[in-house]
Amino acid sequence: MNVRSKGQLIFDWLIYIALFLISMSMLFPFIFVLSGSFTASEELLQKGVVLIPTQFSLDAYKYIFSTDTLFRSLLVTIFVTVSGTLINLIFTILMAYPLARKQLLFRRPIMLMIVFSMLFSGGMIPTFLIVKMLGLLGSYWALIIPGAISAFNLIILKGFFQQLPDGLEEAAKIDGCNDLGILLKIVLPLSLPAVATFSLFYAVGHWNTFFNAILYINDASKWPIQVLLRQIVILSEGGIGDSSSFQEGFVPPAQTVKMATIIVSTLPILIVYPFLQKHFSKGALMGSVKG
Repeated sequence: MNVRSKGQLIFDWLIYIALFLISMSMLFPFIFVLSGSFTASEELLQKGVVLIPTQFSLDAYKYIFSTDTLFRSLLVTIFVTVSGTLINLIFTILMAYPLARKQLLFRRPIMLMIVFSMLFSGGMIPTFLIVKMLGLLGSYWALIIPGAISAFNLIILKGFFQQLPDGLEEAAKIDGCNDLGILLKIVLPLSLPAVATFSLFYAVGHWNTFFNAILYINDASKWPIQVLLRQIVILSEGGIGDSSSFQEGFVPPAQTVKMATIIVSTLPILIVYPFLQKHFSKGALMGSVKG
C-alpha cells in the first residue's frame, strides 16, 4: 500500500485550495450577474455588489420580456446557430473525409491552400465586397455562408478520420458499399465524439457572433441577441421593454436590465454544453495526434 508523506498531503491540499480559488474567481462574475438580475435596483445601487439579494425582484425580466424585441432576437440567434452549425458540419465533414484518404488526387496542394487560408486572408473589406456582390447583405445567410468551413476544425477532423482503421473501409467496399455509404454508415458513427465537439465549437461561434451582424445587417429587427446585448450593455440604448405596461412612474432598472439580458443570452448555450461535454476532450484531442 502506497502511503503518502505529510509533505505530499500538504502539497495536494495546496493544489486543491488553488484550484478552488481559481474556480471561484471564474464563477464570481456569473454569480454576481445572476444575483444582480434578481435584485431590486435600489439595493443594487446602494450596495454595488450583491451575491444574495435581500430585496428579490423580477422587474428586470418582466421589463425585457414586455415586448417581443428580445424574444425575436433569440429566435434569430437560434435560427442562425442551428442552421449555421448544420451547414458547418456538413461542409466540413464532406471536405475532411476525402482529404483523409491518401489516394485523393492533388491532396497535398489542397491541404497547402487550406493551411494558407489560416495564415492569410483577404481582410474585412474584400470579404464585405464579396458578400455584397453575392447579394447577401441584410440576409441571415451573410452570417453563415462566409464562414461555412473553419480551416482549423477541418484539419483536426481530417486527422480524426485518418486514425480510423483502413480495414473498415476495405470491408465495406467488399460488401458493395460506396464512398457516401461508408461515410454515413461507418465513419460518422465512429466519429461522434469529434462531431459533437465541433458542433459545440461552431454553435458557440454562431451564438456569440455580433461583429458580422453589425457589418452585414442594418435592420434592427433582424439583429441576433448578441448585437441587442451590445446595444444595451455598451451603448446603453434602451427600447427593449415597454414601461407603459407597468405602474405609473415605473423607471426601467438600467443595471438589472443589463444583467437580466446577459443571463438570457448566456443561459441557452450553457444548457446545451453539459450534453456535449463528455465528448469534448476526447473529440478535440484524438484528431490532433495524426496530421
